[in-house]
Amino acid sequence: MNPSPSNPPLTEAQKIELLERKLQWAELRIQALEARLRLELIRKYGPKSETLNDAQLMLLELEPGVSSAEVEAESQREPMPPASSPLAKKPHKSRPHPGRQELPADLPRVERVIACTPQQCVCQSCGKDTVVIGYEQSEQLDVEPARFFVVVTKREKRACRCCSEGVSAAPVPARIIEKGLVSDRVVIDTLVSKYCDHLPLYRQSAILERETKVTISRRSDGS
Repeated sequence: MNPSPSNPPLTEAQKIELLERKLQWAELRIQALEARLRLELIRKYGPKSETLNDAQLMLLELEPGVSSAEVEAESQREPMPPASSPLAKKPHKSRPHPGRQELPADLPRVERVIACTPQQCVCQSCGKDTVVIGYEQSEQLDVEPARFFVVVTKREKRACRCCSEGVSAAPVPARIIEKGLVSDRVVIDTLVSKYCDHLPLYRQSAILERETKVTISRRSDGS
């Protein structure tokens, strides 16, 4: 459809001006929506949350079971470093999970050897004593007050020298999060910090990454 004589086509300058006006309107619309969202979050978390910045409010919104005491404690803390700070983690594009994270080699290792059961020390075929042929090894980030380290769990693997079959390993110890990257003490310390000290998980995650260079997800599986 050709433009009518009363509506001549826009010039390039007019098109650019129209796009700039649309962009300005979109920015004002976003600012209004952000302000409305902030008011909703403040209404949700109470007057103490008014001192929190937008980033803190959004991070608290992602926390499971945020209490009023936690919001009050957060309002009295210094804000987290802004995104431009070297300490802040740079955003990255979504990509497939690369697999289990390797724990830093410079963290000290504390080995814990788990012996096989008495039944595993005897060959079930010929009755002779089995011998240690190696270990099933796993690593979890562990913690003591003000000191992080990696506990290395080595489970004995035994086999009979006289038989070609019958390799067995010591049983896996029960853990709060099976196959998790952190130990039970780290899990317990995290829960105590959150529910007793009212320290949000996003702050604990940032502290852990700063101290150990290990990134722990805030998901419930601990991976």
